[in-house]
Amino acid sequence: MAQNPDPLLPVTSRAGVTRTLDDWATVFNLAIVVLPDRPEASGFVPVIDRIFATLGDADVRTIVCVPSTPGITDRILGDAGERHLVWCDPDRALVKSLGLERLPALVHLRQDTSLVTAAQGWSPTEWQRVTDEIARHAHWTSPAVSGRNDPAPTAGWPA
Repeated sequence: MAQNPDPLLPVTSRAGVTRTLDDWATVFNLAIVVLPDRPEASGFVPVIDRIFATLGDADVRTIVCVPSTPGITDRILGDAGERHLVWCDPDRALVKSLGLERLPALVHLRQDTSLVTAAQGWSPTEWQRVTDEIARHAHWTSPAVSGRNDPAPTAGWPA
């Protein structure tokens, strides 16, 4: 079950910048898409692009996290890794701290890093619920989560 993470947990971006989770959230709420470290995860890039195209200009920091090495993360994200802030979590410390059981997941954290809401697995309806909540908190437009050619709904993979 998703839970409040450790705010002092160090998290490293794909660019090699390491900060604590609460430092990453100093100014904005966080919207984090956590992908599985599997080739199938690349199918979620269009979903991420749609969500972040709307929320990226809001007062929310949008992040993609892959619980793996930078090399595997690059293979999964392709050029999307250049468009978004990307965290690598090779020891799965963030995934464990968040209490995630299934990936992909969409997580919304407040500036104090407390959990607002999360969706685990790929359910367009549940992800829409989370993005609606993020948009409400940010006083922003809610993105349309689902689109053509998206992956089929799935319970996801064990975190």
